[in-house]
Amino acid sequence: MQQPSQQEPHGVDQPSLPLDDQAQALVPVRPSYTTPPPRPKLWQRIAADLLSPWIALRSEPERPQALLDATRPVCYVLEHHGLSNLLILDRACREAGLPSPMSPLPHDALGRRRSYAVLSQRRAPVSGRPSRRTHSEGLARLLDAHRAHPDLDVQLVPVSIFVGRAPDRQSGWFQVLFSENWAIVGRFRRMLAILLNGRHTIVQFSAPFTAREALAEQLDPERTVRKLGRVLRAHYRRIRAAVIGPDLSHRRLFVDRILDSEPVRRAIADQARRDGSSHAEAWKKAHAYAWEIAADYSHPLVRSLSILLTPFWNRMYDGVTVHHMETLKEVAPGHEVVYTPSHRSHIDYLLLSYILYGRGIVPPHIVAGVNLNMPVVGSLLRRGGAFFIRRSIRGNVLYSTVLSEYVAQLVGEGFSLEYFVEGGRSRTGRMLAPKGGMVAMTVRAYLRAPRRPVVFVPVYIGYEKLMEGESYMDELTGRPKQKETVWALLRGIGGILRKRYGKVALSFGAPIRLDEVLERHAPDWREADPDGKPAWFGTVVDEIAERIVVHINCTADVNPVNLLALALLATPRRAMSEGDLAAQLALAKTLLAAVPYSERVTVTALTPAEIIAYGEKIEVLTRVRHPLGDVISLEAESAALQSYYRNNVLHLFVAAAWIACCFQNNRRMSRAGVLRVGRALYPFIQGELFLPWSEEGFVERLEQTIAVFIREGLLTSVPGSDGESEWLSREPGQTDEVFRLRAIAHSLQQAFERYYIAIAILVKNGPGSLTPAELETLCQLTAQRLSLLYAPAAPEFFDKSLFRGFIQRMREMGLVRANEEGRLVFDERLDSWARDARLILSREMRATIMSLSPDAARTAAGEPAAG
Repeated sequence: MQQPSQQEPHGVDQPSLPLDDQAQALVPVRPSYTTPPPRPKLWQRIAADLLSPWIALRSEPERPQALLDATRPVCYVLEHHGLSNLLILDRACREAGLPSPMSPLPHDALGRRRSYAVLSQRRAPVSGRPSRRTHSEGLARLLDAHRAHPDLDVQLVPVSIFVGRAPDRQSGWFQVLFSENWAIVGRFRRMLAILLNGRHTIVQFSAPFTAREALAEQLDPERTVRKLGRVLRAHYRRIRAAVIGPDLSHRRLFVDRILDSEPVRRAIADQARRDGSSHAEAWKKAHAYAWEIAADYSHPLVRSLSILLTPFWNRMYDGVTVHHMETLKEVAPGHEVVYTPSHRSHIDYLLLSYILYGRGIVPPHIVAGVNLNMPVVGSLLRRGGAFFIRRSIRGNVLYSTVLSEYVAQLVGEGFSLEYFVEGGRSRTGRMLAPKGGMVAMTVRAYLRAPRRPVVFVPVYIGYEKLMEGESYMDELTGRPKQKETVWALLRGIGGILRKRYGKVALSFGAPIRLDEVLERHAPDWREADPDGKPAWFGTVVDEIAERIVVHINCTADVNPVNLLALALLATPRRAMSEGDLAAQLALAKTLLAAVPYSERVTVTALTPAEIIAYGEKIEVLTRVRHPLGDVISLEAESAALQSYYRNNVLHLFVAAAWIACCFQNNRRMSRAGVLRVGRALYPFIQGELFLPWSEEGFVERLEQTIAVFIREGLLTSVPGSDGESEWLSREPGQTDEVFRLRAIAHSLQQAFERYYIAIAILVKNGPGSLTPAELETLCQLTAQRLSLLYAPAAPEFFDKSLFRGFIQRMREMGLVRANEEGRLVFDERLDSWARDARLILSREMRATIMSLSPDAARTAAGEPAAG
């Protein structure tokens, strides 16, 4: 038996026809086998007249008559009983020129002089309970008529009716409350839905199939009608999911399904054995975990929040710009979508769901930290689709199993997900190293039930001003993170709403298809044990997590504040003359245009003069009037925070910054030397900033950037004395060109200083003296002291995680390794790195770092470091 094919819920283009054929197709068709429908009864006419003003129909597809065979009689199949459904169907058929459902079928196949059947059972008029029959009487009679009349061949057309699928943006809360959902509603609720949302009614005609096809398997009558019913129910579920989203079952029912799954049942038994407790106690613990985790999605609440958030966004922001939405619309149909945004602010949760909902896409289920499960707020977030997980689940096997099963249920049922692979919010503006926990759960869930292909959609979210900016600065200067509480939230709302936060950009990145990654690493992945951990599993998870952060960086949006911070933070007093600032902004935009980072990076269209004016408008810049030319500077209070916005786009200028660094302490340098040292350092920069190129690709970008510098007059190409080599040189002294090179170099200079700190401490203490953890601590202390004694550095200069990443990368490259005692040893290759540092760092900086680098033994004894 052929399963009814699923049609797109809306917006499907039908095959084009010649003009004459189109005109003919639009003429109402009344096949010769039908007789005019009987005159409706008086009560039917009255009901139709009462219903008419409240209903505005849209038929899908636009020309449903193109689906039908005009030589065969038609029987419409509705999912549920209801006079309103019948009247809506009749009107849709009349408007489309289709046979009326009130017309009798040949041989009166349904026994009631009609041409529609209903899949579900009618409820008893008094008790309201369905009848004991579990199949459709109408379909059973229709199939019996086909057995009795071999010449009868009726085509069955499944029809789905949705009242209020998508209220417009001005719709009120009650309209959303009575919009179409998965619940089976009574007559009164249906009447309210029509009154409130009837003008947003969709009648979905699906492709027909013939009753003869249902009889082809020659099963006994009862089995035939039961199988036909199962096929139709599955079809209606697919159509409903496509139109209004998946069935968001009640939280309690979802929890019951989790606890009844085989992995959780085994984990409960293991927990009882480990604790020496009863099975009931272990089950209660698992139930508490599932109840703590599970979302309780409510469409009315989501719509209500959408209505409430609109004035909130307008109050706080000057607009939200969305880039590359077409990427999502192309990949989403037929896929399990996992949104993986960058994590800058608590606003990220709300913003992405708000944007998706406003564009007719079902919002995802969002992974949130359990710290946000506060009274009132937690309930609202949970009903908005958030599910809460603990920060650390290591060692808690039962909790981990319950969480994994919950994610597996979501993936298996086709719910879209959203989580942040960085784990927490970035306090520095850079992408954080990815954590693969949720990615691993998603991959494992797909391996268990690969029903819909999984696709990860990276999302870049960029702000011109951060709501949490002040708290980030407090944390980075050493103050402890404040715990989220309802009272803290209420205290902060007033201050938040009194400020403006500029514009927000949201960009969808290139999708990452899980199937493709699996096929590359494990062509036989479908045969793998889903409950096991094959050798390739960790590699797949790591690659996906790494590619997510790389793709987020490849989708960056460069706003005016990013460019202002990049330029002004390069000066000692964070100030420039207006002309110099305009020239530096123009150079940055030139580099982005001439050597594009990726095709998805977007850059503000404002000119340098307009960027400066905009910075003054949003109170990021201060203008000091002066007879010799105005001076533009960053606001003193916001100067420290501006490093955050510079770091959002730091990765876009890596090639230019590296070349400029080479000419801070060197007037001349061979092109080959610039490329050689750049290639050697690239693995460390790549690991820190999640860059997308290979070493050869980075060298190619360096070549392209050198060409731009030469064209802009920042560098000059000079032939070598041998006539074959090429040397690059800059202007002598303190010219404008030298100033512009120094400003570009500044963004990367401190990264090389951090690298040299780690190398200097290793060399000073010798091989086998330090463990990786001890080296991290000494590096952080040295960087902090350097910042205190000399020029203040950006907060990430002494970020311990960046030192950890550099040390790990050195270990991966074999420059250092751990001995049997877990201490780091190295060879003479590290000395060559120290020599290369002389090309980049000044003699004074190298000497300062060496003098401040602590001796591990003296530090352990509590003696003060030198300097």
